[in-house]
Amino acid sequence: MIQKFEKRFKEDLFEKLLKIKNEELFSFLSFYLELLNPKEVYLVSEEKDFDYIRKKAIETGEEILTAIPGHTIHFDSYYDQARDKKNTKILLSKEENLSEEIVTASQKEGLEEIHTLLKDIMRNRKLYIIFYLLGPKSSPYAIPAVQLTDSSYVCHCENLLYRLGYESFLNLKDNRFFKFIHSQGELDERKTCKILINEEYISTEII
Repeated sequence: MIQKFEKRFKEDLFEKLLKIKNEELFSFLSFYLELLNPKEVYLVSEEKDFDYIRKKAIETGEEILTAIPGHTIHFDSYYDQARDKKNTKILLSKEENLSEEIVTASQKEGLEEIHTLLKDIMRNRKLYIIFYLLGPKSSPYAIPAVQLTDSSYVCHCENLLYRLGYESFLNLKDNRFFKFIHSQGELDERKTCKILINEEYISTEII
């Protein structure tokens, strides 16, 4: 299944992916590569890839250089300073009331909705596949995780927060790993997410 996307990888990066022997991972990647439809794919597997990510974040305008060498800054949208509780849903496999403060939805309906929104969302964009390890490498409680995102800024932030986990996936013996999918969606002139208010997209530029 995964072989059909080979041309979207640089040759050496696709070879690195194939070194992982896990059908669950390949099934997951195949489904979302088809759905997201990125123009190209970059696999983060080594520390040296972090420099590439940092440079891309600046090239795309997601981060801006500051006067301090090696430091950058990123501006979120003025309207995106906290979790959107109204539209954040916890998906449940069966009907259950968690709290009046928590919005829930059925897993089936929720996935159908988000998959509709994600269809072709990365067309003409680069998709980053990043492997992380949540927890110390020596801990039996550490959990491998794979992240898919088209944001070099998000990738840069997570590289600072989490341990690189490619080696953990090479030694993975089961299907115990987290899966994350993220897209920055449609952006405004400031490289932040466009905000929909009263059925109209508004500018998030602050004057």
